Amino acid sequence: MEERIVSGTQQENDYSDDTSLRPRRLNEYIGQERIKANLEITIAAARLRGEPLDHTLLHGPPGLGKTTLANIVANEMDAKIKVTSGPAIERPADMVSMLTRLETGEVLFIDEVHRLPRVVEEVLYGAMEDFVVSWVIDKGLKARSMNLSVKRFTLIGATTRYGMVSSPMRDRFGSVHRLDFYSEDAMRSIVERSARILAVTSDDEGVAEIARRSRRTPRVGNRLLRRVRDYAQVKADGTVTGDVARDALERLEVDALGLDDTDHLVLRSIIEKFAGGPVGIETLAAAISEEADTIMDVYEPFLLQMGFLDRTRRGRVATRRAYDHLGFPYPEEARRQASLF
Repeated sequence: MEERIVSGTQQENDYSDDTSLRPRRLNEYIGQERIKANLEITIAAARLRGEPLDHTLLHGPPGLGKTTLANIVANEMDAKIKVTSGPAIERPADMVSMLTRLETGEVLFIDEVHRLPRVVEEVLYGAMEDFVVSWVIDKGLKARSMNLSVKRFTLIGATTRYGMVSSPMRDRFGSVHRLDFYSEDAMRSIVERSARILAVTSDDEGVAEIARRSRRTPRVGNRLLRRVRDYAQVKADGTVTGDVARDALERLEVDALGLDDTDHLVLRSIIEKFAGGPVGIETLAAAISEEADTIMDVYEPFLLQMGFLDRTRRGRVATRRAYDHLGFPYPEEARRQASLF
């Protein structure tokens, strides 16, 4: 399926705008108050000791601000940040090269850290604990181990699949933070701030409408704001009002709660093809011609958060709220099934 406008994943044509909208300091960052409070303490303590920050792992659904937080941490520590991703590091030698070029206190940010190859991940173990990298060169009788010291650095890992980060890797992070979906108040503040930066003329109702349909995800909110801005410039007087926002988002097939046609397809398939469930994830994936991992990573988190879907031992079940939202009568059999779980 094509990339959805309400997807939390990064789109190439959004990169420059997203970069300009990102806060650079903790006091500019909206939401995630618990994480902010904890980071403020650990950063202040590290600065008082004159030491690099402990290695930090950020996890949660895409689009919630993991990359932004990594950059903020580097800024707060007055440190440079080197950015890479798990799939981009294929060989141990690549990781050794990156680690040995880091200066004291610098931040190495690895996005999708759960996708690091195991042989590359093992190089990180010694570097994270003892700031020493070890690797084997040559083979057979000529094989020998090489050890090389690296300067004290901070590793920040980000992942949408916390369960896929290996236990030895998780144990080496000094701080682990889970980013949650944002409140509607926080989303209004984020959309309002982005509108000011993008010089978008809007009223409170227009901002609230975009925030309400942003799936509690800043990246989605910023993306919807840009599309509504385009609609306002072409079809209205350039001002994003409540009516303009509603008209634009209806054209984009984003409903009042932020669900799009793909979310509707998932829920309708469970209700119409499988009598509301339970249905296994592989069967559901085949029914909508989508990968099972994509359903679990992209579609399910928000549907579960909103109470439209239940994940049971026997499979996925559409809730009564899903029936009501899509206009289906809630059958007695579904009520009976729900009582069993």
